[in-house]
Amino acid sequence: MASLSPRSFEHDAAHPERGARARADLLEGFQRWRLAWVLARTDITHRYRGSVLGPLWVTISTAVMLIALGFLYAKLFQLEVGVYLPWLAVSLIIWAMIGQAVTEACTTITSAEGIVRQMPLPYSVHALRTVFRNAVVAAHNLPLILVVFLIFGVQPGWGALWALPGLALLAINVFWGSLLLGLLCARFRDIPPIVASVMQIAFFLTPVIWKPELIEGAQVYLPLNPFFAVMETMRAPLMGTGASATVWIAAILYTGIVWAVSQAFFTRFRNRVAFWV
Repeated sequence: MASLSPRSFEHDAAHPERGARARADLLEGFQRWRLAWVLARTDITHRYRGSVLGPLWVTISTAVMLIALGFLYAKLFQLEVGVYLPWLAVSLIIWAMIGQAVTEACTTITSAEGIVRQMPLPYSVHALRTVFRNAVVAAHNLPLILVVFLIFGVQPGWGALWALPGLALLAINVFWGSLLLGLLCARFRDIPPIVASVMQIAFFLTPVIWKPELIEGAQVYLPLNPFFAVMETMRAPLMGTGASATVWIAAILYTGIVWAVSQAFFTRFRNRVAFWV
C-alpha cells in the first residue's frame, strides 16, 4: 500500500497559495451549480411554508404599490398615467430585484453558518445560492411588467432584448456582491443595518419614482450613480428607448470594480470565514 509523504501535510504560512485556493473554490462552486439551485429552492420553500400564495404575495404587494404610487405621482408630476405607470412598473420591479439582492447578499455566509462549520463546501456555492434565490423571486414579478404593457398598449419591440445583457450584468453583480458583502457581514455584524440604510437613501437618489427628465440639466451626472447605471441597462430597452453608450460603459465599469474588489477580498480572507461565522 502506498504511503503518504510527510510533505502532503506541510503548509507554508509564508506562501499560503491564497490565489490558487480561491480559484479552486470558484471553479468547484460553478461545477456544483445544481446544488446551489437545490439550496435556493429549499430556501424559497421554507420561507413561504404554510402560505397559500407563496412568492405571489410579493407580486401582489408590488402591484398594489404600483397602483397606489402610479396615480398619485402621475398627478404630482403632472404626467399622463398611460405614460408614467408603465415606466414606474419597470422601475419598481427592477429596483425590487436590486434592493432584495443587496439585502440578501449580506446574509450569504451567516445564513449558511451550519453548513460552513460542518461541510467543506465552496463558499461560491452560497453566492450562487443567493443569485438563484433572487432569480426565482424576480420571476414572479417580471410578468407584472407584461400585464401593465398590455393594459396601456406599450410595445418596446425587439430592442427589449437588450435588457438581457443588462440582466446578465445584474446577475454578475449579485454573485460578486454576495461574496463581498457576505464575507464583510460575517466579520462585522453591524454592516447589514448600514447597508439597509444606504439602500433607503439610494432609493430616493435614484430615478425610480421620479423620471430623469425632471432634473433637466443634471441628467448627465446620473451615470455616476451605480444603481442608476445598472438599472437603466434593463429599463431603457424595455421602455423602447435603449440605454446610451455612457450608461453601458458606466454599468460595465461598476461591475468590473465590484468583481475586482470582491475577488481580492475573497482571495485574501477566504481562509478565515470559518472563524467568523
